Amino acid sequence: MSKIKSIVWPQVVLFGDSITQFSFQVNGWGSEIANRLARKCDVVNRGLSGYNTRWAKIVLPRLLPACPPACPVAAVTVFFGANDCSLQDKNPQQHIPCEEYTENLKDMVKYLASAGVSNDKVIFITPPPLHEPSWEKECILKGSSLNRLNSVTGQYAQACVQTAGQCGVDVLDLWSLMQKDGQDFTVYLSDGLHLSEKGNQFVAEHLWKLLESRVADLPFILPYWADVDAKNPENSLLCD
Repeated sequence: MSKIKSIVWPQVVLFGDSITQFSFQVNGWGSEIANRLARKCDVVNRGLSGYNTRWAKIVLPRLLPACPPACPVAAVTVFFGANDCSLQDKNPQQHIPCEEYTENLKDMVKYLASAGVSNDKVIFITPPPLHEPSWEKECILKGSSLNRLNSVTGQYAQACVQTAGQCGVDVLDLWSLMQKDGQDFTVYLSDGLHLSEKGNQFVAEHLWKLLESRVADLPFILPYWADVDAKNPENSLLCD
């Protein structure tokens, strides 16, 4: 009996902090992307709550080894900055200077290239805007004072956009898009920092515009049920 050949599913890897980790919740942006790509590739959640780019750069080789990957990677999102931009005097554990933030992003792109993920497959996502009054309430509940500012978040978002240009990767600038034309961005946030259901929809819609071209040529894996030869299903299901 001939050996049955396994099916290799391509991957879209979502790499980021808590906004990525929580993206697989009901109506999350990661869940929406995974739903759109069902039967085409696996959407892999590699979100790490509370992480900054310094820590992310260290663990990335453990998540995507440089040796030939078992599955081809169609795209990788790199979504950091919401923790890096913490105020140094209020939250020194998570704070990363903006200059280092940009270098860490560059280093991650270089590593991904060494692991076989070319720059055209990488998408940066900037942190969303911060609603200070709402986030201050969360900080007080945890026994601290306001530890982030929207203006500082904007500096990191701008740095992310500039770094994307220098690296030749696409970028989804949430900080700017969510505040475009002075719109009320608070509807996109649940607690001043993390995404609401509407915010998740916003990310999914805008990210899909960047992802779609990268996954458009991925084939539908295994035949549509109506195309299976009912009398000899092996002929349909075991062929390449």
